[in-house]
Amino acid sequence: MTGRELAESGRGNAMRGSRGFIGIALGLAAGLAFGAGGAIVKPLLESGWSPGAAVFFRITVAALLLAVPGLFALRFDLRPLCRAKWTVLIYSVIAVAGVQLAFYTAIARIPVSTALLIEYLAPVALVAFAWLRTRRAPQFVVLAGSVVAIAGLVLVIGPAGGALDPFGVVIAGVAMLGVAVYYVLGERSDLGVPPIALAAAGCLIGCLVLGVAALIGLVPFEAQFTDVEFFGGTAPWWVPVLMVGAISTAFAYVAGIQAIRLLGTRLSSFLGLSEVVFAGVVAWALLGEAIGPVQLIGGILILGGIVLVRLERRGPIAPIAPALDVNLDPSASTPAPAYRTVGPVD
Repeated sequence: MTGRELAESGRGNAMRGSRGFIGIALGLAAGLAFGAGGAIVKPLLESGWSPGAAVFFRITVAALLLAVPGLFALRFDLRPLCRAKWTVLIYSVIAVAGVQLAFYTAIARIPVSTALLIEYLAPVALVAFAWLRTRRAPQFVVLAGSVVAIAGLVLVIGPAGGALDPFGVVIAGVAMLGVAVYYVLGERSDLGVPPIALAAAGCLIGCLVLGVAALIGLVPFEAQFTDVEFFGGTAPWWVPVLMVGAISTAFAYVAGIQAIRLLGTRLSSFLGLSEVVFAGVVAWALLGEAIGPVQLIGGILILGGIVLVRLERRGPIAPIAPALDVNLDPSASTPAPAYRTVGPVD
């Protein structure tokens, strides 16, 4: 290998390392933002808001905040969204609105801890799908990371005992599949749709779907437009709504999509488990909810599982996303140009 080739190889490794660091930082930031959502929304729920109303308002606020930045990212050219319309629609209906609808329908029938445990099995489901699709067993570090991370998840959430409603379990499984779709479609850098535009479209269509679901009675909708107890004081109802919409929805989705495109589906999905850890930390810091030693051990195991998955050696295995996107828009004769955001997207 010549000196020039060595230099180019070194620059390539440095670039990949930089992308990996940025992707992990964005993935953890998205997990923190998503995890903080529960603590921010809790005062609304305690004051009489239904979960459906809280979710509708948070997604609507995010859609409004992301609309103009999304248009700027597209350079006010909506053709990329039109070319990728089926992918965008599936992402919006399943990964944004569908996950929320399924999860809140599930917790009406089964314990919240059980619903969360099922929903956060999405990373393991993605590993299993890749195994079936490629007919190649995952590397040992990936299997070990899956086991360790799920063991930590069980300790953090703590599954409830007792009989379970079969329909509630199935609907929680639907939410898990929706989370998997979120990671798979978020990896599609070939859509020609930048992350902020995809998040804006997802939230806009998602809030419309949730609004229709509320109107037909599929989701209970009740909101109290009064002052609420908020982090030791009193605040108008719109303060937590704006916070959860801006931080735990708009920022979280944009950062999450960018992390997926930088890291790939598998690692980013395991990083998503940090949301459970961050949710407990934020609830302890802001609401005074104690964290027990079992939860601490669980959090350490989740982080250990993420580290093991990060140690996976990259091979020539094709990514998962194209396997699930069987030419969703056959009318497009040429692929849309990929937008480059933080760095070059493979």
